[in-house]
Amino acid sequence: MSAVLTLPVPSPALPTLASTVQSLRRWLAPLGLRTDVDFNNEDIERELDTLYERMQTPGTPLHGMTFDDGTLPGFRLHTREADGETYVYVEDVAARRLAGYTVFNRLIELDKRADRYLRAPHSKYALAYQRRGLASTVFRRALDGGMCLMSGARQSVGVHGVWQSLARRYPSGYVEVCDKRLRYLGDHVDDVVLEALHTRRVLLGAGWSLAKLAAATRMVV
Repeated sequence: MSAVLTLPVPSPALPTLASTVQSLRRWLAPLGLRTDVDFNNEDIERELDTLYERMQTPGTPLHGMTFDDGTLPGFRLHTREADGETYVYVEDVAARRLAGYTVFNRLIELDKRADRYLRAPHSKYALAYQRRGLASTVFRRALDGGMCLMSGARQSVGVHGVWQSLARRYPSGYVEVCDKRLRYLGDHVDDVVLEALHTRRVLLGAGWSLAKLAAATRMVV
């Protein structure tokens, strides 16, 4: 009698980090996300350590910034302006380290008129400080101060969650950016439009309305 060769049955493969992220993106796709921004946490830690050292060094642009101790208990918000952009650095006072920062960038894809009123926030926070409401608080501080925000072409999953949360508290809508001009698309758009690279989300700061933003930026409504 000939022997029967029995091959071992492979155990089900465990999901890799990459496959998990891809599954999450597919699940989020109906929300119109372009969530393909991933940060290396070790790189962020090194960058934050370097920035914090510069904050302690006289003669650097980061030394002696104006700061706010009252917005986030236990943290100090350092702010500086450069070339029309606003940088907010969040310091953990007790740990004497930089938790992260948010920069409110100018938008090169807008014309000079619209560039005066809209900024795109970009954030980096150390892993230990993520999902603790720090970036959200910095965003709210800017919005309450009258700044209007526009999303970038792409976002991380975490930042998208911040935008979703803020859109429940501040006037929000979608715009198309084409040839440096804005066209208002509405407060809801279909999935195909959401996925288009020219589609962005806006949040209106204190004192702003859609009509006022349209008049200021010559946005087509």
